[in-house]
Amino acid sequence: MSRIIAGAAGGTTLVSVPGSLTRPTTDRVKEALFSRLDAFEVIADARVLDLYAGSGSLGVESASRGAQSVDLVESDGKASEVCQRNADLVNTVARHKVVTVHRSKVDSFLDRTQDAVRWDLVFLDPPYPLDEPALAGVLAKLLPHLAEGAVVVVERSSRTPEPSWPDGMERFAERKYGETKLWFAEPSAEEGPEAEPEDIT
Repeated sequence: MSRIIAGAAGGTTLVSVPGSLTRPTTDRVKEALFSRLDAFEVIADARVLDLYAGSGSLGVESASRGAQSVDLVESDGKASEVCQRNADLVNTVARHKVVTVHRSKVDSFLDRTQDAVRWDLVFLDPPYPLDEPALAGVLAKLLPHLAEGAVVVVERSSRTPEPSWPDGMERFAERKYGETKLWFAEPSAEEGPEAEPEDIT
């Protein structure tokens, strides 16, 4: 059972996607991730995109912590319904619509996104079967929609290789939590959070 850890809706229990279709981020990893993002000062008033959203837990956590807007993208019907229920929980607390759910495949969503749209914080937690070339393609489509100083977080199995970053995007940190690996990247043409010594313990 997952919950919102902090912010306006802190402590709220989230609805989970039934079955084994999705791989939810554990509260331990989520807490460590958001502690790091808080240090980067990228959440408050951010425009957030949560791709392969699953239950939407990362996106709604961002909304609870003060993000300006959150887009959850999920193609599966049951999972997108859960996203909507969790979005409704946070939107009710916020008293206005912060979180929007898009039932769509990630590639299709990015293909039809208007050129002027930019996000400050992007989460990608793709299913394990998604291979590295497909992930690289998604990152390339995402790049033009990153705001100055944006942070991209890719969550993968610790057994998978580092993502192939497109020209114009580079990794600045990584963290390993058991079977989960988090990669942090930024647009390389702009200054982002100061790179840290790599500590993957």
